[in-house]
Order: sequence, then structure tokens, then C-alpha cells
Amino acid sequence: MRTRRGLAAAAMAAAALLGSACAGPVPAAAPPAATASGGATSAASAASATRAAAPSALRAGETLRTVAAPVSYTPRAPTVGTDDYRCFVLDPKLTKDQFVTGFDINPGQPAEVHHVILFRVPPSAVAAARARDAESGGNGWTCFGGTGLGSRGATLDDAPWVGAWAPGGRENVLPPDVGIPMQRGSLLIMQVHYNLRHGVTPDRTSVSLRLSSSPGLEPLETMLYPAPVELPCRTGKSGPLCDRSKAIEDVTARFGAMSPRIVNGLLLVCNGTLLPSPGPTQSCTRTVEQAATVRAVAGHMHLLGSSLRIELNPDTASARTLLDIKVWDFDNQGAVPVPATKIKPGDSIRVSCTHDQSWRDKLPDLQGLPERYVVWGEGTTDEMCLGLLSVTRP
Repeated sequence: MRTRRGLAAAAMAAAALLGSACAGPVPAAAPPAATASGGATSAASAASATRAAAPSALRAGETLRTVAAPVSYTPRAPTVGTDDYRCFVLDPKLTKDQFVTGFDINPGQPAEVHHVILFRVPPSAVAAARARDAESGGNGWTCFGGTGLGSRGATLDDAPWVGAWAPGGRENVLPPDVGIPMQRGSLLIMQVHYNLRHGVTPDRTSVSLRLSSSPGLEPLETMLYPAPVELPCRTGKSGPLCDRSKAIEDVTARFGAMSPRIVNGLLLVCNGTLLPSPGPTQSCTRTVEQAATVRAVAGHMHLLGSSLRIELNPDTASARTLLDIKVWDFDNQGAVPVPATKIKPGDSIRVSCTHDQSWRDKLPDLQGLPERYVVWGEGTTDEMCLGLLSVTRP
């Protein structure tokens, strides 16, 4: 069943960071929502059951801390379009270094919330975050892409994410040997993507964090693998936005000057050229630069998504499929735990996505929208292609 929302979180961050030199992360491993070697399972009822599920018991050494947006916020489009990205400062009041070992993100208005991403803010960046928030009287700020604050040292291979929520999301408890490190005095920035096609009811999203100071936990990191989206209009369909340049102008008007940098940056990073190769399937292969152990994988697309695949060392004798979603389910985007898989410098990771314009004739969320050439965009009715790996380092 396809309805709305999606994990633009990962994608958004990856995109914005590509536009400004690369930075962004993947949500920590969530309960299985797809099979690592099969297709996505149907989640028609999974999303609605998410909030009803009872939280699991705390483990030895864990405490629970709940933080929420400081005020209720009524979403509105800051420019044109039907999408609002808003960043809120959350203070978990950490008085010592700790690990996040689980989280449960509770959207106040699930019908309006497309995704939620939690970014960690180290003590060195706290003053900047507080100052930015003060400009709106503590009501957050517009933040298409990343947080707008930057993240020194962050790259696609080590994103500053703590966690994310998307359709199908539920309480996320990490394996007992890993955690996401948070320094004493750190803050969180909660990025909420609101889809205004489903209303503008005031929202106050909250987060419950599992925190642990247990020794011996391995730090968990996120690696992002974005790929281009270059999906032309269907044969026999026409309109002003079927021209690629006009389509890029449209996403730029809605999301800002970073949009063409993302579109072109993905072509350069993945294909080594600014010349697109339009078609339903696009991919990106990137060489591993640092040894790691993959603990979970996830993929992200939007409503036109059809299938998604993540491969290790493709086209070689040692090729291995990490994730194969044969039938994309927009409402079921949880990460999939995998057997610990070591990757080393020189290995390659490929993400491939197939999109299908025919969904425009089938999905209510796409009804009435003009035909268009689809490029990477941050709105619910735009598209993305993103692979995400949760890893530990040797």
C-alpha cells in the first residue's frame, strides 16, 4: 500500500551535503521491514500499528529520556510548493558522555510528517545552534537538506545522524554491543519534513532516547550512498516540466540554490560527467575508503519508486547482495539487520534504483500534478535514490 511520506531524511541530508562538499548519515538499524535477499514485505498495517506497539524493556545500564519540540508548530511552505522542512533544537541534558542505544520518534501529526531525522550537535557547535534558534524565538528554522549549520569533518562515510523516522518506523533498539556516541553537553537537532498536501495541523513531535554509559559499546556510524535520478516523461506525455532544464528550475524555486548543485553533483560523483543518461534505472558505484563492518542496510525512494538494490563488489567473483527490494513499499522503509559483513578499502558499493512514471496514474498523492522530468528533489512528490549502511569501525 502506498500513501505518503518517506525517509527523505537520509536523502535530504545526503543531497544537501553533496551540494556543499558531502556530509550526511543513515538511521541506525531498525527492526526488519524488508528481507536482505528478497523483496519488501507489505506494510499496509505495519505503519498504523507502529504507535500502538508497547516499548520494550530497558536493558542493564540504560535510562530513558524523552524530549520534544519546544512548542507546537504549524507547518507552512516557506516558498512555493507543498513541503516544509523545519529544524528544532532539543536538549537531552547530557551531564556526561553517553551512547544512544535506542530511540522512538513519535510524530505528533503522522499524516503530515514525511520524515524525521535526528542530528547530533557537539559542544563546539552548541552556541551556533542556540543562536540560530533564537532568531525565531525558539521556534526552529527552515532547513531544506541538512540542518544549515554545517558539520565539520562530516562526510558521506560518517554522517552526524542519531536516528530517523519514516513510514513503517517503530521503536528502534540497537544491538547490545553498539551505540551512537554523544558527548556531554551535546544537543540534538530534529529535522521534520512536513507534507502540506495532508493538512497544516499544529504538530509537536517528540523523541524517547535510550541512553547508556556502559563500557565496551562500539560506536555506530552511518554511510550514505546516493545515486542520481534522471527519469524522463513517458512516451506520449508532454508539458513544460518535461524539459529537464525547466524541471531543475522548478525544484530550485521550491528548495533553493542547492538543488542544481545536488543534481549535477550526483552526476559528477557517480558518472564523472554532467551529461545525464535518462532512464528508469540509475545507479552509483563508490569505492570504500575505510574498513568497516556493515551491521544493517536500508534504502530510500519516494512514490515513483519501483525497486532498489545495494551490492558489495558488483560484477566481480566476490559479488554479494546486501539488500534487494524487488517491490518498493513507500510505507515500509525500516533498516534491515544483516550478518556482520566486513568491507575494506578498495571494495565497491553500488546502489541501483528503478522508478516508474506510471504510478502517476495510480496514486492519490500524485493526482493532478503536471507531467515532469524527475530529478533529485526533496518534496514528497519528487524523487530520490539512496542506500544507507549502518557500520562499526575496526
